[in-house]
Amino acid sequence: PSLPRRPPPRPDPPNPAMLSSRLLRSLGSFAARGSAPARGFSVMTYPPTSYNGGLRSMVKSTFGEALTAPLPPNYEPDALTMEEVPTVVGKLSNGMRVATRFMPTKTATIGVWIDTGTRFEDAKVNGVAHFLEHLIFKGTNKRDQRKLEVEVENLGAHLNAYTSREQTVYYAKALKNDIPQVTELLANILLDSKLDAGAVERERDVILREMQEVDQVPEEVLFDYLHGTAYQGSPLGRTILGPESIIRSLNQDDLRAYIAEHYKPHRMVVVCTGDIKHEEVMSIAEANFGRLAADPAGKSSLDYVCETPSYFIGSEVRVRNDDQPLAHFAMSFESCGWAHPDSPAFMVLQSLIGSFDGRHSVMKNSGNRLTAALADTPDCQSASTFSTTYTDTGLFGVYAIAKPGNLDDIVHSVLDAMIRPCFKVDSGELHRAKTALKVSMLSMLDGTTAEAEEIGRQMLAYGRRIPTVEMFARIDAVDEDAIKRIANNYFYDRELAVASIGPVHSLPDYNWMRRRTFWNSY
Repeated sequence: PSLPRRPPPRPDPPNPAMLSSRLLRSLGSFAARGSAPARGFSVMTYPPTSYNGGLRSMVKSTFGEALTAPLPPNYEPDALTMEEVPTVVGKLSNGMRVATRFMPTKTATIGVWIDTGTRFEDAKVNGVAHFLEHLIFKGTNKRDQRKLEVEVENLGAHLNAYTSREQTVYYAKALKNDIPQVTELLANILLDSKLDAGAVERERDVILREMQEVDQVPEEVLFDYLHGTAYQGSPLGRTILGPESIIRSLNQDDLRAYIAEHYKPHRMVVVCTGDIKHEEVMSIAEANFGRLAADPAGKSSLDYVCETPSYFIGSEVRVRNDDQPLAHFAMSFESCGWAHPDSPAFMVLQSLIGSFDGRHSVMKNSGNRLTAALADTPDCQSASTFSTTYTDTGLFGVYAIAKPGNLDDIVHSVLDAMIRPCFKVDSGELHRAKTALKVSMLSMLDGTTAEAEEIGRQMLAYGRRIPTVEMFARIDAVDEDAIKRIANNYFYDRELAVASIGPVHSLPDYNWMRRRTFWNSY
């Protein structure tokens, strides 16, 4: 593979206090006011009565006058969003937060969302968070692996876990009457896992086989390359599974040290959605997780971000393999963090640029410029806009799959679609993009597990659950000028990161792409 371009000299690391202050000001745009920098956030809940005075007064009372200005005159929210059941948030004696939302079903989903992931690992143990996710189900001081699996099967429950770069999640779905038993099981897994040497060795082989399987999935490999080149030399550039050499060397002490450092009450949220009352969940959570000792001097994820910030570097990595039938490539610009005021505009822009699927002939009649342009390019199989967001940064770009013949034409259409909003935004297309975004957001919340996922993610990212009526208001406040502003600030004449694999001989070089970021012919 060709090596990435030599990065420019790295600037001196910012003062941690200044960076922390900047991050907290950014988080203030979405998080509840009065957030504490070292111990998470003070959480606010929004009962239905909060909406009686009108959306504008609710937003003003929470965020101040400045954020109410973008709302159109006489703005009226959709009546259906006003009927949303509120998310109720409480706190256990040790500082662990509990968020619940009632849903009239006979089942419930309960889980623990932890504010830690690959980004917060030491480079010497890269992959330990994912390793722990596997190993933690292999037996506790109360249940061996077989007893644990049999108990889950007897309950008919679904137990799962996953690790990302900034979050680790363990959750289960079961009948509502089994939630107390399922919660005890989750607590036993998280707090009392054996982590014995034999299980470590067995799971090491499982993870190495998983790495081989992942290496056969072009999309997974490509986005690891993209993060590696965009954030080279910083925590976000590491892979979630970790390098093979480290996986072969991890031991019990590494796993226990990671748990001791990061599995702290103030960085954990218990989330329960379904047919169960908040008070009951609080009681169950206190009985099972209340024994986890509080750490008043413990670091927050913001502290770790300030200590080792990730820098975006304009660069390219391409792995040419002419034996593969299709070329896969992704190009991205740096975007903003979760709680940045520009975040809703990026959500709308992602919907505005859209996606393309060559299997559907109807794409040729789409009003979306990217889709219509790629429909006339016979070699393009698919293209999708992605927005990957982290605490203080993000990647916004397009991932495409194509035959190797005319990659330069495809790249030209993609960059045209991304740079055009710097100068022109069609009001009709913008309205359609907002509507499509709202439909997509609502359609994803189709059950207790999906609802729990959304609540857990928002509690860690924003410190609260954002009501649908407020999120829709933020989306509606994005106008043509807002799209032009973020496109100019983040895309126009900015560095981009590019990763490609497969038969990419016709893919233009980095400088060719870079020059297309400041074209004015729109």
